[in-house]
Amino acid sequence: MISDRLKKQLEFAVEIDKMKTVLRRSAIISEPRRENDAEHSWHFATMAMLLYEYADTDNVDLARVLKMALIHDLVEIYAGDTFAFDKQANEDKGNREEIAADKIFGMLPEEQGKEYRMLWEEFDEMKTPDSMYAAAIDRLQPFLLNHNTEGHTWKLGKVTAQQVYDRIGIVKTALPALWEFVENVIEEAINKGYIKNN
Repeated sequence: MISDRLKKQLEFAVEIDKMKTVLRRSAIISEPRRENDAEHSWHFATMAMLLYEYADTDNVDLARVLKMALIHDLVEIYAGDTFAFDKQANEDKGNREEIAADKIFGMLPEEQGKEYRMLWEEFDEMKTPDSMYAAAIDRLQPFLLNHNTEGHTWKLGKVTAQQVYDRIGIVKTALPALWEFVENVIEEAINKGYIKNN
């Protein structure tokens, strides 16, 4: 007979499989289909490892960042994905995600649920070195997808250059070595008509 703790953990493992069904707006690079949350979280975690040398490695704990990458979108199992550039949909996003966080993290043994919930909240607030680095990678990942899919999501949302700058600005703080690349991509996107020049 399995323990109650293990039962909860296994039920959580089964429940989070639903992340594979949550579609994002971003298209994957290799074929014309939308990325799902599980694919995004994997790509985010891999990029966090790959680009860690450009972070403030004295103050950023990569293990904590990887945990944030893997759990940051679990709430979307119940709250759904909210398009970053949809102002109206973002108005109640916080409330929807809080309710979802109570549900998903509440499935776990108490101390594990608290740890994951605290990491999720820290990521969302973007105030610590770990969460700022994590947020920078989280925003850089769909930025790369857009860059390599002829601005797929940007064009669908009629996104402006200023909106992209506002969204990805955390990269300038957490990964300054990559900021020149970001600026070059945005300029190229403007020139190719992928985004509007405000």
